[in-house]
Amino acid sequence: MSLMTKGIGFVKKAKHARSERQEALQNAVLSPVRRIERVATKERICAMTFDDGPCRLPPSNDPNGAPLTVQLVEILEQHGAKGTFDVVGDTSNNYPDEAGKNGGATWGGKRYDHYPDIHKDSEGGVLHCLNIARRILEGGHELTNHTYSHVLFGRKNLVYGSRSHFTKLEQVTEDIQKLHALVQKELGCEMTLSRPPHYVDQIEPGISSYDAYALTGYQYMAASFDGAGWLPLSSYEDEVKAVWQPTATQLAANPDYFCGQIIFHKDGFNMARRTPVADGLPLQLAELTRHGYRVVTVSELLRHSTFRDVEAQHPAAQAARTLLDAGWCVAFRDNTIRPETVLTRGSLAMMAYGCYAAQSQVDGVRSGKAAYCSDVPRQHPYCAAIEMAGNAGALSAEGGRFSPDRPVTEQEMRQFCQVYFQQEDAPVGSAPYTHGTALLLLASL
Repeated sequence: MSLMTKGIGFVKKAKHARSERQEALQNAVLSPVRRIERVATKERICAMTFDDGPCRLPPSNDPNGAPLTVQLVEILEQHGAKGTFDVVGDTSNNYPDEAGKNGGATWGGKRYDHYPDIHKDSEGGVLHCLNIARRILEGGHELTNHTYSHVLFGRKNLVYGSRSHFTKLEQVTEDIQKLHALVQKELGCEMTLSRPPHYVDQIEPGISSYDAYALTGYQYMAASFDGAGWLPLSSYEDEVKAVWQPTATQLAANPDYFCGQIIFHKDGFNMARRTPVADGLPLQLAELTRHGYRVVTVSELLRHSTFRDVEAQHPAAQAARTLLDAGWCVAFRDNTIRPETVLTRGSLAMMAYGCYAAQSQVDGVRSGKAAYCSDVPRQHPYCAAIEMAGNAGALSAEGGRFSPDRPVTEQEMRQFCQVYFQQEDAPVGSAPYTHGTALLLLASL
């Protein structure tokens, strides 16, 4: 492994560790957008995603063969598997630009990404590869939205500090919607899952990818296991081994390791302009099949089990799923429902109104105006939902203060149900309420 590769890997790991600490704080809030990395299940079922395609160029080890994406689809089908292809639209407008050093993070462009490679943009993306995208869908696989141009949502100083990036939320939502419209018009497909380019979330102060997805109707698709083929190693053989051997190692130690997981792969060339996924994927699928796994699309995985922390059979999960389908904001950003967590006034407001408050939340953050309540600043993630709940009379503020962290009382739950459900004598149980007991109560009304 080269020093450059080690350096890239180290920086990625350092950033990931820092991101995990930040996310632990950010994830402690309810959100209309859930970051989906894995789901809770004891069944041997998992999903695979393939980023940055479709790719019309053949694999590096088969220069006269069929397009890489077509070969990946066929490999999946040979193993009875379904894939989720996280596609881009077209990177041909990402110029002027020049290639960086081969084997480095900017191998395909110093200012922008280009798929499948710089000056070969017409060989990739949905716009240029409609037949390949159609083949994906015809095989029962899934398309998800990796944005039209694969421009970073915001600055990413580590690794991609020299990259051009969006600076406004509207630029991000336009790029998401542009690919959505293309796929919908040409392929009749309604995508519902999206992954930000390089997982860059911060767009503007107080505004992130979660706001962009809330405004465009998407859920945030992440992954829990790295297929590793994107990282250059000392030889192609080592890269192929890195695709499948960690899977075999994990399964040997714990055959249930991949239950509910989402595995990441790249549908394209790695930093050394090689495609180890083409030879590593069959070996990885063989290991999963040998241990009794079904590989399904991410959407099917979510239908099997919706949340990260409780299995589908759990009463709280069933109630949460009912409310989720009815437009409630019942899950935290990390796709947990945390049934034992005490229900606060802020959480109840967000549960009921969070899915309808996305634009108001953004407008409030940008406005700089005084908030609805003195103890809930504009950048508080529940601010707009709390204002909606207060204006509706579902939850009251006293003396200009809302007390969002105070547990919900029985009287407050009764008032909320009377206003929200128009039920005067709704059975509200007894305080203190947890998220689990509240979900069961609210789903029954």
